Amino acid sequence: MTTKAVTTKRPTKSRRKSAAPPAVPGRVLLRLTVNGETIEAAVAPHRTLLEALREDLGLTGTKHGCELGECGTCTVLLDGRPVLSCLVLAIECEGRPIVTVEGLAQAGTPHPLQTAFAELGAAQCGYCTPGFLCAAKELLDRDPEPSRDRIREALSGNLCRCTGYLKIFEAVELAARRMKDPAAAPAEETLHGRRR
Repeated sequence: MTTKAVTTKRPTKSRRKSAAPPAVPGRVLLRLTVNGETIEAAVAPHRTLLEALREDLGLTGTKHGCELGECGTCTVLLDGRPVLSCLVLAIECEGRPIVTVEGLAQAGTPHPLQTAFAELGAAQCGYCTPGFLCAAKELLDRDPEPSRDRIREALSGNLCRCTGYLKIFEAVELAARRMKDPAAAPAEETLHGRRR
């Protein structure tokens, strides 16, 4: 785990001379653990995790959606669980592991979910995809062989305005199979539709 400073170091509390630079007015220094990397960032205390990720840390994979906690577009993993980052203050996340869509790939290799979504056309415009990927990752971490109903339930907090959800569900099923057998192929009907 590496540490990367995004802004100034933590200021000392006393008024005596110090090597630390002065605090950024109106901001607090946080140590956030994002995608396995500890990052120090000066963040306004009222900023949501969504705003801190996108605007302070430059991680723009997590998307602004409704900002009301209704669409799931901003879903990230916090302590391994899906959360709506538009409803969580960044200051509440100090020292807790955060995983965004940028952190799903390992050593430059896409997560099986990312590959399956691309292969099966589960994303059309792609705006909602990061939220679906994070929610689906948590499901597969918890249940490596989920039923279609479990997938539907796990992703029920994520909305997509472009697709019917069938391709998304099929992509999660394919990723689950590939996590056990990397050579698993999509079902024939997934690629070509049902034959009569």
